[in-house]
Amino acid sequence: MIFQVIHSKDASNAQSSFRVIEQPMGREVEWINRFLDRERVRCLAETTLRSYAMDLLHFLRWWVSVNHTDAVSESVLSATVLLDYLRFQAGQQPKPAAATINRRVGVVECALRNAFPDAATPFAPGFNHFYWRHSPLGYGRPRPALSRLRVSQPKRVMVPLSIDEVAHFWSSFRTSRDLAIVGLMLLQGLRLREVIALNCEDVILPESQIRVHGKGNKIRVLPLASDAVLLLDHYLRLERPAECGLALFVSLQGPARGVRMTPAGMRSLFRYHRRISETAIAHPHRLRHTFASDMIRAGISLPALMHLMGHANISTTMVYVQISPRDVFEQYARAVAQHIRPTLPGPL
Repeated sequence: MIFQVIHSKDASNAQSSFRVIEQPMGREVEWINRFLDRERVRCLAETTLRSYAMDLLHFLRWWVSVNHTDAVSESVLSATVLLDYLRFQAGQQPKPAAATINRRVGVVECALRNAFPDAATPFAPGFNHFYWRHSPLGYGRPRPALSRLRVSQPKRVMVPLSIDEVAHFWSSFRTSRDLAIVGLMLLQGLRLREVIALNCEDVILPESQIRVHGKGNKIRVLPLASDAVLLLDHYLRLERPAECGLALFVSLQGPARGVRMTPAGMRSLFRYHRRISETAIAHPHRLRHTFASDMIRAGISLPALMHLMGHANISTTMVYVQISPRDVFEQYARAVAQHIRPTLPGPL
C-alpha cells in the first residue's frame, strides 16, 4: 500500500484541495479527507491544510507498518495509540524536533476525534482529565484546559543578526527587487509568505503604508519606513516588468518572467546570498526576529509590536522579547540614575 498527498486545484469551497489517497487505485482515505474538508470549511489557509495532510499521512504510514492494514476504526483503536505513535517518533533517527512531534500528535488526535466522536475509549491515557491553565503573562483567572499528550519542548532562543552580519548580507544584493524584499523583512518584520502574497495595490507609497495579508487571512495596515518606501519605489519604477498582473514581487528573468515569486524561489534566493555573503544564519525569519529586537530596544510597547508582527496572542510576541546582559546593565544604569537616593553619611 502506497499513500500520498495530492493537490487538486479544482476543489470546491467546501472541500480541501489536499487529499490523502492510496495508489495506484486512487482510493481516498475517507476519515482523513473528511477532517481536511471540515478544516477547509473553517477557512484555514492552504498552507495549513497541506501541513495537516502531511502530518496525517505520516501517521497513516506508521499505522500501516504496525498493524499491516490501512483500516482505522473505533474497534481497533487502543487507548495507547497516540502514545505508541509518540514513542515511534521519539525513537527515529534523526529524531524529529519536539515541536514537530507535538504538532503531529495534536493533528492526529483531532482527526481521530472527528472521525470517531462517540468512541468510548479515549485515544490517550488521561486525555479526559482537566488541569488549570494560567495566562501566559500571569494575569486573569486560571481556566480549565484538556491535558494533552506531548513531549517537552526546549525554549526557543533565536539570536538576532548583528550590525556587521546585516551589513554583509545586505551588501550581497544587487537588484532593487531583492533589496526591497529584504527591506520589508528587516525594516517591517514581514513573514516570507506575507512578502510573496503582496500585490501592487497593497503598497500605498504616497501615504507610506502597506496592507499585509497575514496568517488566518487577517489583514493589517502598517506604516512604511522611509527606507522601505525608497526601495519599493526604485523597484516599481526601474525593474518590475509592465503588465505582469497583480503580484508585487515577480521573477525578472527566464520563462517565468512576470510570474509571482514562489516560496521555493525565495528560499533559493536567500540560500545563494547566505553563501556568497558568508552569513549562514541570515534566514528570512531571522530578519524578522532582528526587526522585533530592534523595536524592543527602541522602546516600542508590546501591544504595538504585537500588531506590527501580526500575532494573534501576545505570548507569541513575548518569544521575541529577549535582551542581552549588556541591555540589562544599560537599562539598570538608566533606572538607577533616576532613583531618589538617600544622602550617604560622611567619613567617620
